[in-house]
Amino acid sequence: MKKRKILATSALPYANGPIHIGHLVEYIQTDIWTRFQKQRGHQCYYLCADDTHGTPIMLRAESEGITPETLIKNIETQHRADFADFHVKFDHYHTTHSKENQELSRLIYQRLKTAGHISTRTITQAYDPEKEMFLSDRFIKGDCPKCGAQEQYGDGCEKCSATYAPTDLKNAISAISGAKPIEKESEHYFFELPHFTEMLQQWTTEHGNLQTEVSNKLAEWLQGGLKQWDISRDAPYFGFEIPDAPGKYFYVWLDAPIGYIASFKNFCTTENLNFDEFWGKDATTELYHFIGKDIIYFHALFWPAILTGANFRKPSAVFAHGFLTVNGEKMSKSRGTFITARTYLEHLNPEYLRYYFAAKLSNNLEDIDLNFEDFSQRVNSDLVGKVVNIASRCSGFIKKRFEGNLSEKCSEPELFQTFIDANESIANRYENREFSKAMREIMALADKANQYIDEKKPWIIAKEDHRSQELHETCSVGLNLFRLLMVYLKPVIPNLAIQAETFLNSEPQGWVDHLQPLLSHKIKAFKPLMTRVEADKIEKIIEASKANLEKVTTKVPTKQFEPIANEIEFEDFAKIDLRIAKIVNAESVKGADKLLQLTVDIGDGKLNVIAGIKSAYSPDDLKGKLTVVVANLKPRKMRFGVSEGMVLAAGMGGKDLWILSPDEGAVAGIRVK
Repeated sequence: MKKRKILATSALPYANGPIHIGHLVEYIQTDIWTRFQKQRGHQCYYLCADDTHGTPIMLRAESEGITPETLIKNIETQHRADFADFHVKFDHYHTTHSKENQELSRLIYQRLKTAGHISTRTITQAYDPEKEMFLSDRFIKGDCPKCGAQEQYGDGCEKCSATYAPTDLKNAISAISGAKPIEKESEHYFFELPHFTEMLQQWTTEHGNLQTEVSNKLAEWLQGGLKQWDISRDAPYFGFEIPDAPGKYFYVWLDAPIGYIASFKNFCTTENLNFDEFWGKDATTELYHFIGKDIIYFHALFWPAILTGANFRKPSAVFAHGFLTVNGEKMSKSRGTFITARTYLEHLNPEYLRYYFAAKLSNNLEDIDLNFEDFSQRVNSDLVGKVVNIASRCSGFIKKRFEGNLSEKCSEPELFQTFIDANESIANRYENREFSKAMREIMALADKANQYIDEKKPWIIAKEDHRSQELHETCSVGLNLFRLLMVYLKPVIPNLAIQAETFLNSEPQGWVDHLQPLLSHKIKAFKPLMTRVEADKIEKIIEASKANLEKVTTKVPTKQFEPIANEIEFEDFAKIDLRIAKIVNAESVKGADKLLQLTVDIGDGKLNVIAGIKSAYSPDDLKGKLTVVVANLKPRKMRFGVSEGMVLAAGMGGKDLWILSPDEGAVAGIRVK
């Protein structure tokens, strides 16, 4: 088998909070794949880094009273610990806030600029006058212009899924200060993505570069026409300043993927590696990016275009995966299913989750679900009940009856060879990221091993002849089959595999294609390798997640009520004639779900008013009630009749609506001043 040179990366975790189990899908997936490549003997490196720049980092550091540098250092320490405890083994882990990343970001920018791929123009943006900073869509909140839902972000509504410009939001406020944004102009720098349309049309359709569903989605975007990409942000901003552009900074999505290259360059300072062999324009080594499906646009369009424009190589492939749901739903803070890596680790074995994810992961973009009941059953049945149980059933007889020595010959060579022959199929499953299929094949082998032991019934043989050759050979075969299963599972549950190697007193194992059975070999005393998942541990994780999130979640400050409208002159207010009115009649408007037709007495006459208050009041509730109306409103012809005034009401709408009522003593016709 030809030895390969491979570099693999996962998307860089953002240094603004802890790792949670949704993040872990990607890192565990990449870790399994790279461990498999190394186990096969390939030269494979798994690199990553913390993504450390941007407005959220700056604001969080400010809220905690520390510098951004201190914040990202603290977060990096937490991230490294979480990954290590989940046995995610990076060959190198770095940070995007590094000299290598700054140098490479400037180099790439200069190359793009020299080649004519950078342009500038003035744009108008929302600006927070209190914080004195421009606001990205994420930091503007207001009412959806389509459905009216409150507390929606500036680029789209989470309630009705409408997309819009931040300027379309109603009652918009800064999510940072609560101030009403104003519009302000600023010069911005743009990457000319359309320059690379032809290249991207070719690259995104070449076999193996992308999954089919990703390629098809990108084809839609390419057909719609690519647009310039804004790569700059204005001060204040935590990041790298653009050369020769004081007060302008690289947008985090420009320097974050460059962090892949920077991490490798830093790695080269400690390893005897040729940088150009992996990242040079003509590099032939394999380069793979593992990412979530939400950042395909950046990795499969922007990134290849930037690399091409700056004379670097493009990825061999970009592998996207789906999201994680918990019990069929998005992770929820209120339900306690928004689980951090650390909370999980405080209660359960990390290899439970590694195996469960492997048993669910495919090479497509489908979301995977962490169902707690299925999680417990699968781990207890597969890992404990099938695999570890083989060692438990056989080891005692070998240790007690045969001084820990395995038999001199393999009495079931055909069965052993069946396990060896499965290696090519299982290897192909790992290679193609079809982990769930690999786990099914491995567990089918585990079933065969257990079936063999059940048929031989060593516990009955032991009663008849406690030192029989058949007992010795049966248990020796069982342990050798267990050994093969652990080699197959080693990329997924590496710690358990190491424990098995220690118990079997064997050297660290590579792949199984040429593995021979252990014969006349002394094993060590068996110790329980894995215990069952206990339901109370899962309950504790859920409860701890609720408590933890109440402590660590910080709400973006928002104002409780609609912002005060623009100032008016007294003369403007004086034009409005507000009168105490008595509702003498009220009835539903035929054909209208929200309207009531009111007849109101304003002392010297009556007005017909059509009011949208049916959701809060029935006609009988209103008859005889005093309220306040705008008496001099120009009559308005409506579909259901003419409305000659307006009843004053307050509230959010729906049932939360209250018409204004004067104190006792007021009579119809009195003017409100």
